[in-house]
Amino acid sequence: MMAEVFYVGVDVGTASVRAALVTRDGLLKSTSEEPISIWEPQSDHYVQSSTEIWDKCCTVVKRVTSGIERSQVRGIGFDATCSLVVLDQNFQPVPVIQDGENEKNVVMWMDHRAAEQAARITDTGHGVLTRVGGVMSPEMQPPKLLWLKENLKESCWNKAAHFLDLPDFLSWKATGCLTRSLCTLVCKWTYCPPDGWDASFWTMIGLEDLLENNFSKIGSVTCPPGSPLGDGLTQEAAADLGLEPTTAVGASLIDAHAGGLGVIGADVKGFHLPCEDQPITSRMAMICGTSSCHMAISQQPLFVPGVWGPYLSAMVPNLWLNEGGQSATGRLIDHMVKGHTAYTQLQEQIQQRSPFIGENIYSYLNNHLSLMANSHSAVDLLGSSLHVWPDFHGNRSPLADPTLKGMVVGLSFSQTVDDLALLYLATVQALALGTFHILEAMKEAGHDIRTLFLCGGLSKNALFVQIHANATGLPVVLPDQTEAVLVGAAVLGACASQDYSTIQEAMAKMAKVGKVIQPDHELKSFYNRKYKVFLRLVAHQREYQSLMNLR
Repeated sequence: MMAEVFYVGVDVGTASVRAALVTRDGLLKSTSEEPISIWEPQSDHYVQSSTEIWDKCCTVVKRVTSGIERSQVRGIGFDATCSLVVLDQNFQPVPVIQDGENEKNVVMWMDHRAAEQAARITDTGHGVLTRVGGVMSPEMQPPKLLWLKENLKESCWNKAAHFLDLPDFLSWKATGCLTRSLCTLVCKWTYCPPDGWDASFWTMIGLEDLLENNFSKIGSVTCPPGSPLGDGLTQEAAADLGLEPTTAVGASLIDAHAGGLGVIGADVKGFHLPCEDQPITSRMAMICGTSSCHMAISQQPLFVPGVWGPYLSAMVPNLWLNEGGQSATGRLIDHMVKGHTAYTQLQEQIQQRSPFIGENIYSYLNNHLSLMANSHSAVDLLGSSLHVWPDFHGNRSPLADPTLKGMVVGLSFSQTVDDLALLYLATVQALALGTFHILEAMKEAGHDIRTLFLCGGLSKNALFVQIHANATGLPVVLPDQTEAVLVGAAVLGACASQDYSTIQEAMAKMAKVGKVIQPDHELKSFYNRKYKVFLRLVAHQREYQSLMNLR
């Protein structure tokens, strides 16, 4: 009898590294997680260490594969946040902060230090901007590179020989191969297949030095996600990871896109969903964690104002991707709840009710809201007089305005746990209306989305999921394996091993439907009214910004 085969998926998120051992059918056999450091040397500057990240990758991979023979692992795939890694000509780290230790060589995805550079790039009106919704985000790599050149010329820019997206750094570390994934270069660096780099763009923004040696510092060779890289794992990487040399390694994905792969291709037969017997383009994957990404795919390129893309082959080969997003979702919910005066009181209540279980704050709050609503009315209606505009970290989509701030309307002097619960509810509703705002922009541009596929940390919060169904009026599919991002990363390893011939085939076999949440259509008029208030909030904010000349 042949030994069972496995794939390893590695996911580098904002604050931790995770790995999973995944079967050929997409079932998680074991998982492991390790925290990673985040430094904030000054406001809006967030940095990490690529050395520490790789070390933690090795720790978690060794852990998940400890119970099997090395030869049973057929392939490995990596995904990571779209952070920027800087290395010198000897592939050693170069610091990205003033007077920083060399180890601190990663500008994190959520680092907004380059907001001014991003605005200047937008002002050029260059043609590449049409593929990023017309506006350059400070979360993309060109403004970050420009910031490094303008602010750390001696200590960083002049020493740097390789600028890599974090997912590409991991696949290079594993294989020694500098081929970049189309996912990273197309989504975050303005690369456009089949033409490639647009030299006039880099010259126009003042980064003509990157043209040297056929763009070798930022990537001369590319391939679609899941393509086998080099000769697989090098001797050194195999020893670090506890795997066999030459084990197949798939070209990487950004973490959100791995989540997309882990859910969007699932077989939905028998679930009576509006996307059944429809092309995959009738589905949107939502990956919701610290921030949220909204992934929609199309056969033809669709240009959606304020939404990134269209990107060819950036997630599913030969299909175009549009990527909406919210810069702060889980992070915003935590901020609102933990910053509330009644938070200590809430913790005491949880401790009294379940001292041994250590109940999750959010499941407690969800239960608390149900008790407040009593059985006669929907929890949603409790949010009728409290309204939040959720862009505490700027708006990524569909307004593409990093200068926007958060707003709360409807506050009183009361500071009870009930008030905290209502603020939490209003925040979740605002995030769901933000998703609806993105869906409306996509619909206007030609997308026909009928079903949402959710994954990520927030998809485990039942209230968050139900409110997304109610506010958008669409059914929500949750994956059978809660860690869909890890399944997506493992899909890359499965493709690279050539056990599956295409990403589409691997997705259909390895991604599975777990649960379907239907919208409560009786709440449609409530959310229509709440959405009108939502849009007025941002109109008022823009009005006062112009009155005070804050923009």
